[in-house]
Amino acid sequence: AEMRAPRGVVQRLPWVVLGLSAAMAMPLAHAQQLVADKSTITFVVKQMGVPVEGSFGTFDAKLVFDPKKPEAGSVQLRVDLASAQIGDAETTRELRKPEWFDTAKHTAATFASKSIKPAGAGRFDVAGTLSLKGNSRDITVPVVLAQAGAQTTATGQFSLGRVDYKIGEGAWADTSIVANDVLVKFKLELTGVSPP
Repeated sequence: AEMRAPRGVVQRLPWVVLGLSAAMAMPLAHAQQLVADKSTITFVVKQMGVPVEGSFGTFDAKLVFDPKKPEAGSVQLRVDLASAQIGDAETTRELRKPEWFDTAKHTAATFASKSIKPAGAGRFDVAGTLSLKGNSRDITVPVVLAQAGAQTTATGQFSLGRVDYKIGEGAWADTSIVANDVLVKFKLELTGVSPP
């Protein structure tokens, strides 16, 4: 005799399949997140030869990344320029002016990856476009990943030329006062990244 599944099971099967599909998709949609209060982005510039460190207080990231398949990943970072702090309160206010970040017209700096390539154990080269104050440049950022339980820490640093992005215009374009090279350092705490 031909075996047939009970009618109730057949009726429920599509809903079971849909439920499993949704359960499998949910971790991918919400798994990888930036832990903002444990992350930092700082920058160092030399003024009259003396290093001065600043920081950004507000930023967010969207990423899709599997260390086993880095080429398929993507990273998007957005930094609130008005959240920058450097030196004293007066210097911090100067940063927001048109000669510097011009935060009235340019609210954010963004980085969008174009490629992610492995560069050794736990190391990756992330190439993409950095846009700042209406100017865009292609850069490559070396990133080191460290895993501790469910937390992943991405650290790295890179240099940029402030003049390329028109940061410090007019009299401030003179690099003998404020150096052209700006060192940007980051430590991003992430959740949901699978171990390498």
